[in-house]
Amino acid sequence: MGKMIEDLEGYFKSFSPRGDDLLAELQEEAEKENIPIVGPVMGQLLSIMAGVTGARRILELGTANGYSAIWFAKGCAVAGGKVVSLESDPEMAKRARKNFQRAGVADRVEVREGDAMTEMVAMKGLFDLIFLDIDKQSYAKVLGECERLLEPGGLLIADNTAFNDAKEFNAAIWESDKWEAVNLLTFLPHHSENYDGLCFAKRVLQHM
Repeated sequence: MGKMIEDLEGYFKSFSPRGDDLLAELQEEAEKENIPIVGPVMGQLLSIMAGVTGARRILELGTANGYSAIWFAKGCAVAGGKVVSLESDPEMAKRARKNFQRAGVADRVEVREGDAMTEMVAMKGLFDLIFLDIDKQSYAKVLGECERLLEPGGLLIADNTAFNDAKEFNAAIWESDKWEAVNLLTFLPHHSENYDGLCFAKRVLQHM
C-alpha cells in the first residue's frame, strides 16, 4: 500500500459540495444562529441515497430550517417522491415552509408540527426511507415506530450517533434482528459536529 494523503481533513474538506445559493445561505444562517444542520457533505449524501433507493415516500424527524429536507426533495424528484418532515418548534416549522417555497420544493415537502412520537403513532402507510435527526435521547424511543413505518427492505439513516444520548439507540439497533445496521465514525465538514457517527440500517424483510 502507498502512503496516505497528508492533511486528510483539509484534503477532503476541499471536496465539500456547496449546493445552490439558497442552501449556502441556509448553511451560513445556521452557523450564525447555532442551528444544527447536516451540512453540505451529509446533504449531498442524503440526496444521493434518496435517488439511488428510488424513494417515493421519505419521513424526516427534525426539520430545523428545512436544509436537509431540501436536499431530500432534490434527490427524490426523479422518482416523483415526497418528504414528510416532523418539527416540534412552530416557529422553526414556519421558517422551513418559507425556505421550501424559496427552493421551489413546497409541493414535495409537508411539514407536520408536533412531538415526533405522537405524530408517528398516528401515521398510517409506509415509507421507503426514514431520516432520524431529533433529540438524541428520543432515538431509542421512536425506533419501534420507525420499524412499523418503514417498508421491509427500506432504509433508516440516523444522524449524530456519536453523542452520548444516542448510546441506547446504537445498542438497540445493533442487537435487534429486525435491522441490518452499520454505524460509521465520519468526518463531515460543516456538519454539527464535524466528527460524528452515522447509522445506516436496512429494515429486514419479514420471513414467511
